[in-house]
Amino acid sequence: MAMFKNLSERLSVTLKKITGKASISEGNIQETLREVRMALLEADVALPVVKSFLSQVKERALGHEVKNSLNPGQQFLKIVQAELTAVMGEENQRLELSVQPPAVILMAGMQGSGKTTSSAKLARYLKEQQRKKVMMVSVDINRAAAIKQLEILASEVGVDFFPTNVSDKPFKTIGLAMAAAKRELIDVLIIDTAGRLHVNDEMMLELKSIYDLAKPHETLFVIDSMVGQDALNIAKSFSEQIGLTGIILTKLDSDTRGGAALSVREITGKPIKFIGVGEKTDSLEPFHPERLVSRILGMGDMLSLIEDIERRVDKEKAQKLARKVARGSGFDLDDLREQIQQMQNMGGLGGLIDKIPGMRKVNQIAADPNVSSQFNRMEVIIDSMTKEERRKPEILNGSRKRRITAGSGTTIQDLNRLIKQHKQMGKMMKKMKGKGMQNMIRGLTDASASKNPFSSQLTRKF
Repeated sequence: MAMFKNLSERLSVTLKKITGKASISEGNIQETLREVRMALLEADVALPVVKSFLSQVKERALGHEVKNSLNPGQQFLKIVQAELTAVMGEENQRLELSVQPPAVILMAGMQGSGKTTSSAKLARYLKEQQRKKVMMVSVDINRAAAIKQLEILASEVGVDFFPTNVSDKPFKTIGLAMAAAKRELIDVLIIDTAGRLHVNDEMMLELKSIYDLAKPHETLFVIDSMVGQDALNIAKSFSEQIGLTGIILTKLDSDTRGGAALSVREITGKPIKFIGVGEKTDSLEPFHPERLVSRILGMGDMLSLIEDIERRVDKEKAQKLARKVARGSGFDLDDLREQIQQMQNMGGLGGLIDKIPGMRKVNQIAADPNVSSQFNRMEVIIDSMTKEERRKPEILNGSRKRRITAGSGTTIQDLNRLIKQHKQMGKMMKKMKGKGMQNMIRGLTDASASKNPFSSQLTRKF
């Protein structure tokens, strides 16, 4: 994850020094704790959070669980993992929607935090992952563009939208929307409130009135993870006024320091329930603290990788490819393009490798912009070919190659590299001819049946 790249690298180097220690004492962990402190502060983690975390680590490191351990250095790392997970909330906190429908979710947040987009992402998640019938309504009467944006997003994700009359007070709109939701047997009503530029008494009074009328079962505060500590204090203020039930952290795919993500639960006292990891409406994920910590510490995240495969791999295309290879029909350039697109849907090569334990060094290579651009270049080259050329790349002669590279703005070397890579993949596919390929695809697309074994693999690194 780009956000935690620097922190992850710093912690990896620092903690590696103590891994092989035969004994742990206050003397030999002092330097390690100091370096961990600096790494966290440079990542913009709130000072009170850093102090509390290091105090807990030190207390446990000098206690019986480490002294009596066969491998004190490894046990110290395990303590760091456990305490960092505790800072972020121990485990995933699910939405509490087991109520008489419609369950009401109130969305609050600062202007520009991604609140309206997050509302649509949440609606899509509830519709696709929990099979809920969802309706959205906006009470941001000061911004007609925000209402229109929510209407467009509702259509895009395929959920109901209750139209807002900007001349009506928010309280009237909420009453009408709730009545419509009951009438249309809606499971979840998501209310998108106005984004705020700052906290003031008038704004909080209006929001509290909306809260009292809607009586939401969940009140989620949306925080842009790039804005830093100020947003956390604002969220804390919101929580004290209206009683938040959880946080949605947006833009965790951005290249920022990540301190807000590590501080928000401790500062607000409220759990992070979802994280936004991209701009698309399918890029909202339930937050699992132990998985994120595992990735920060360079241990990978196989459970999230499996869930990505389940959610984003086109199972029908995967099975079609498996049957094609099993018949010995070959692996053509159309197949290669589909595989590239499937990988891009899962966050690209870097996004995949980031979740695989022990692949930190490989991921540094995968994160290279040149590597990402190579995949884009491969797609452009394939798109510049005729259907026959994609199906039979062996017919590519000099004149065809010149036409393709001129049309795609690439070079003959780029095209030759693509052909070489395709041949290598084709050879691999031939070796898997028969049931081997089908079994591999089945293993990926039905990965949910084997989730539990990976949970122990994540901690086995310690």
